[in-house]
Amino acid sequence: MSEYRYLTYETFDEGSIARITLNRPRYRNAQNRGLLVELDEAFVRAERDDTVRVVILAGEGKTFSAGHDMGTPERAAERDPENPDFHPTFAINGGTRKSAEKRLLGEYHYYYQNAVRWRNLRKIVVAQAQGPIFAAGLTLIWACDLIVASDDATFTDPVGVRLGMCGMEYFGHPWEFGARRAKEMLLLGETIDAEEARQLGMVNKIYPAGELADRTLDYARRIAARPTMTALMIKESVNQTQDIQGHHNSLQSAFTLHQLNHAHWAEIYGGRVAHAEADEGAVDWKQAK
Repeated sequence: MSEYRYLTYETFDEGSIARITLNRPRYRNAQNRGLLVELDEAFVRAERDDTVRVVILAGEGKTFSAGHDMGTPERAAERDPENPDFHPTFAINGGTRKSAEKRLLGEYHYYYQNAVRWRNLRKIVVAQAQGPIFAAGLTLIWACDLIVASDDATFTDPVGVRLGMCGMEYFGHPWEFGARRAKEMLLLGETIDAEEARQLGMVNKIYPAGELADRTLDYARRIAARPTMTALMIKESVNQTQDIQGHHNSLQSAFTLHQLNHAHWAEIYGGRVAHAEADEGAVDWKQAK
């Protein structure tokens, strides 16, 4: 469990269940580059291990994840080439390019494409979600096969209201909420509670907050009892059905629109920021509730 800086990795039931836990509770498990890279490594680790049948993705503390890291000291350090904590991924995968190309490639590799890989992991993945979950926190749980939530969990993508953006890089909103609810949520920044999310089909089970970890583990044990080939073919059958319906292509298209949205604001603000600010009608995200 000490192999990672930003998460923990543990196994249960003689290794048949692996639990990956985001471990930045001080910052509500906001996703900096170091966490995302470690998370990808942990998923690959679980995928390679033939003993693992089910993976649980959890978050330490009061909330599963508050989304992208928008400004912690660790975020600043990992982007500064002169800092000893500079993360090497900021010098590859487009990190040395300029302007929109740099932003597009970075978001493609570390926000969008990683979520696509995790969706297609060759194991069943269960999200264990609690507390207020924002924006890119939804990306993580939507990449999972099943979502178990605490009774106090809420789900919000406020980037339309606060940043003038059309949603996150992994645009699963219409698939998870339906077209009209997705539009309303993004236009108004509204929150969906666990019960509504269950009624919409996004959440599978709701458990009391104090029992979430234990109940999720029991839930994973029931799934781990299935033959591995059966579980894999069920996952692949459902995922392929979604992709035939246009899931993959819609994600690709929406990611392109997301980058156009960024470029629009970057042009307006002369490259200083790539999102809307208060003078363009956005609600100040640092002050908003």
